[in-house]
Parts: sequence; C-alpha cells; structure tokens
Amino acid sequence: MPEFDLDSFKKTWQEQPVQQKYDNNEILKMLNRKSRNYVKYIFWISVFEFLLFSVMGLFYFFQGEETNGFLNVLEKLGAQKTPEVEHNFGITYLIIKVLSLLITAYFVYKFYQNYRKIKIEENLKGLITRIIKFKKTVNAFILISILLLVVFTSIFTVFIFYALNSQNVEPTNSALTIFVIVTAVSTGLCVLLIWLYYRLVYGIIMRKLDRNLTQLRDIDSQEN
Repeated sequence: MPEFDLDSFKKTWQEQPVQQKYDNNEILKMLNRKSRNYVKYIFWISVFEFLLFSVMGLFYFFQGEETNGFLNVLEKLGAQKTPEVEHNFGITYLIIKVLSLLITAYFVYKFYQNYRKIKIEENLKGLITRIIKFKKTVNAFILISILLLVVFTSIFTVFIFYALNSQNVEPTNSALTIFVIVTAVSTGLCVLLIWLYYRLVYGIIMRKLDRNLTQLRDIDSQEN
C-alpha cells in the first residue's frame, strides 16, 4: 500500500485553479442592481426629509413660534415689538422657508432622476459615470444644506441689527456679547449635527456604493 503524503496532497490541492463562481457579466448585473437599490434608498430618505421639513415648517409658521422666538431676542437686546418688525420678519422667514423647500425639492428630483437612469442592462462605463455623478449630487446636497443654515443664520442676524438700528437702540455690551456667542455656538452645533446626520444616514449607503464603484472599475480594467 503506497504511503499517503499529506504535505504533497495539500500542495496539489492548493495549486488547483479556483473556478470563478460568476463571470463579469453576472457580477456587473448584480452590482448594477445593488447600485440602483442604494440610489433608491437615498431618494426615499430625501423624500421623507422633504415631507418632514414641510410639515414642521407649516406647523411653526402657523403657530408663530419662530416669530415669537425672534421677537424675544429683540426684546432682550432692548428693541420693541412693532407691527413693522413683525411683518418684515414674517416675510423674510416665509421667503427663507420657501427657498429652502424648493432647494430640497430640486435635489429630491435629481435623486429620482439618478434612480430612473440606472438600468439593469446599462453598460459598464455608463454605470460608472452615473454612480460618480450621483456621488457628486449627494455631496452637493450635503454642502448646500450646511451652507443654507449658515446663510439663513447670517440673514437673521443682519435683520436683528437692522431692527435695532431702525429703532435707534444700542444694546449693552454684555447683551450683545451673549447674543453673538450664543448665535455662533448654536450655529456651530447645528452644522455639526447636520454633518453627523448625513455622515451616518447617507454615509452608510455611500460607502456601500463606493465599494460597488471599486468593483466596477476593477471589471473595467480587466476588460481593457
């Protein structure tokens, strides 16, 4: 009986060629389907955000919570509540909310377009291009969301100083310092929370999409 050589058997087994489970076309279809699903997830998340912000904006607008908060800040700085100030603030607040919702609606539409354009039978280079464009759209949405917060806070700050100036009110140094510090800190915290939210919610999906993009580029390099 021949002697069984375990080391030789291991070496022979390791040298056996590994059969690829799926070919590139099958992998491409799977990655295409996954990519389409990831884009769909972000689309539905953005739809939820748009509806949530719309409902919250309408609620606070009709409740007058934002106006009351703004007028309380003015009073603490020494200004008076006047119909003109309330009217001007109401118009400014309405314009800002409408502009914010319009921008969000635009990106919801862009996400939907990206979702519709990614098709299962699409060629490799077309899919890579669409994923790259989608990533740029998501990054632009996150950046503009943060910029909107900073711009709107700046507008309200300018409006407060305009109201004070129109009434010839000079707030005390301590009140002015507290106002500036609170505004800066609250804005910074809001920016951080927005960044963390998008980093968590959108980031998880985008990292998976990045892995798909890496695999697609590997397939593309093999075919060229």
